[in-house]
Amino acid sequence: MPMRIAIVSEHASPLATVGGADAGGQNVHVDALSRALAGHGHEVTVYTRRESPLQQEEVALAPGVTVVHVPAGPAVVLAKDDLLPWIPDFGRWLARRWKSRASAPPDMVHSHFWMSGLAALAAARDAGIPVAHTFHALGTVKRRHQGTADTSPPERVGIETTVACHADVTIATCSDEVEELRRMGVPGHRTRVVPCGVDVRAFTPEGPRMDLGPGPILLSIGRPVPRKGVETAIRALVAVPEATLVVAGGHPDDPETGRLARVASGCGVGDRVRFLGRVDRESVPALMRSADVVVTVPWYEPFGIVPLEAMACGVPVVASAVGGHLDTVLPGVTGLLVPPREPHALGGALRRLLAAPDLLSAYGAAAADHARAHYDWEGVAARTCAVYAEVLSRRTPDRRTGGTRRGHDLPARRTGRRRPYTGVA
Repeated sequence: MPMRIAIVSEHASPLATVGGADAGGQNVHVDALSRALAGHGHEVTVYTRRESPLQQEEVALAPGVTVVHVPAGPAVVLAKDDLLPWIPDFGRWLARRWKSRASAPPDMVHSHFWMSGLAALAAARDAGIPVAHTFHALGTVKRRHQGTADTSPPERVGIETTVACHADVTIATCSDEVEELRRMGVPGHRTRVVPCGVDVRAFTPEGPRMDLGPGPILLSIGRPVPRKGVETAIRALVAVPEATLVVAGGHPDDPETGRLARVASGCGVGDRVRFLGRVDRESVPALMRSADVVVTVPWYEPFGIVPLEAMACGVPVVASAVGGHLDTVLPGVTGLLVPPREPHALGGALRRLLAAPDLLSAYGAAAADHARAHYDWEGVAARTCAVYAEVLSRRTPDRRTGGTRRGHDLPARRTGRRRPYTGVA
């Protein structure tokens, strides 16, 4: 049955240019999932915060997908860590919209990121609309790895626990996130795992390539922030004397880019590190196809879209053994996993891999097959819809209000395993 689906994504708009400080994988996820859900016949409305007085209230993103700019706080660009004071306004605006007779309320709300969850739950409560939530990142993990450099509001971890315990279901993007939620006190039976996806029509082994110079070429692509681990890749280059590391993302004038250039110079590899700056989203597949190996070694990673995109392009991946990488990268099949923040381990893995061209080719072919078979957005949308259907099936008519009444828990499923079931199949 076709559904009216509300996607709440307070800071990550599908209309934003990917690559900025707060524009990355979540923007890609919301964009692609919304389009894929609409492709399944559903009517999708994405609610994101208005960042300019010039933005129209409603913008058509794709057939069946509308983006609504919610007036919450000043109509200027704000860092996502500064948005919490305006989230109550966001929630109240949603509540008025969903109660208005001028527009039919959604059948299902799917919020993305912890502040969106707070707004969505507040707006959906009185209307009796079920809420699924995806965190994309957890404050406990960020605090553990960044310490005093973590700029998140101090309330974040407590609010995340509240959101996870009050949403009808938390849709985690990887099994590692389920374990983290369990440590936060969220029962495993309240979660389902649905991964992020990849556009297997854009990210393919066949297609144009870029001339990145003589090889071997190692590619690192992502936002210019320390946690992405580019410094680890630069230091590992010492052990791979013939290779060039191409770093894409950010701007040549970014402080982090300057710092990384100084690290490269200090390691004696400055002549083998190239900084491309920001690459248009449409050019990323060609860039990835031009590399011998894509290196993505963040300190932590809630999911990690880069390995998926590289694998879909038929390029082997060497990734840090963290977060979603533990699910997506098959060691010895589609690439290799290494410990985070260990340049010697990364350098050794790269050296061995580049010395075996046949293995590189085999990994690349297996990677493309794996990405197409398990991470196509059409399949991800179907699995997401299955979770929605499960939630809706657990709601019963409320005779007093004529609406629906929430079942407080999703039932545990018997799988023959000791650990709680976290899939959707």
